[in-house]
Amino acid sequence: MSSKVLIVDDSATIRAGLAAAVRAMKLEPVAVESGEKALEFFAAETPSLVLLDVNMGGIDGYETARRMRAARPEAWVPIIFLSSSEYDQDLERAIESGGDDYLVKPVSGVVLSAKIRALQRLDKMHQRVLELSKELTTANQRLETLSQQDGLTGVANRRAFDYRIPLQFAHASRQKEPLSVVMCDVDHFKAFNDHYGHPAGDECLKQVSAALAQSCKRATDLVARYGGEEFALLLPATPPDGALRVIDTARRELARLAIPHARSQVADVVTFSAGLASYEAGRDAQPEDLVKRADRALYRAKHLGRNRTATAD
Repeated sequence: MSSKVLIVDDSATIRAGLAAAVRAMKLEPVAVESGEKALEFFAAETPSLVLLDVNMGGIDGYETARRMRAARPEAWVPIIFLSSSEYDQDLERAIESGGDDYLVKPVSGVVLSAKIRALQRLDKMHQRVLELSKELTTANQRLETLSQQDGLTGVANRRAFDYRIPLQFAHASRQKEPLSVVMCDVDHFKAFNDHYGHPAGDECLKQVSAALAQSCKRATDLVARYGGEEFALLLPATPPDGALRVIDTARRELARLAIPHARSQVADVVTFSAGLASYEAGRDAQPEDLVKRADRALYRAKHLGRNRTATAD
């Protein structure tokens, strides 16, 4: 925070006295003789506090304060008005103009010091509230990310998929663009878990999710752990042939990893089955319709022997 105190008064004598009092507080005074000069300084640098005379030639203190507040609405810079008037209406006008305190001249050095210290404490409290607010915002953003992320695999979770698909479905419907959904299931995963143990099963799911994620190159593609050993791919602006290429890429990547699966009935390594459905304007009234068709295609892929992809209908 700046240590500069802006002193605005058209009297050279008062400016000098206030500057001396400010220096005694180990602060740096910047003294100007008019509202116009004060606004120029305020535009270039934000002071820690403003001591502002009410009655000056040109722009008076009230208008100066209003323009300062308008120039920096996001920042709180304490403003203390200095005036020879003790009328209540002047105090009220000062507060309405953006002032934080009002002192009658001549101002005692002790009173001025006490007022400045009090406003400094308030400013520190204000800064701390801003810091806490930023920390809270960051924490909330982190919690939101975690709430849509699968804790085991690191890909999106079912909640994220359920949130995203209506948005992409509406966009595809509105723009008449393709949208593909792929449901994937690790083949004979229960047998894998029974044979190798749950820690190995967890590691297997991590590797499968990584293979799927690596095949989805675009930022709009979504890989989600749908539940257990089942994954879902949401592929916006992707027709069926494009979705098949994504699945084939994932299948090759998983084959390259060659995760042993001694209890599989289709291969000696881990494989997956997939069901693909692409949006059809006259057929899919709701996102759920598209998911159901992909799920039925997955069931058919399993029925046909697993380790393969079936397309809807």
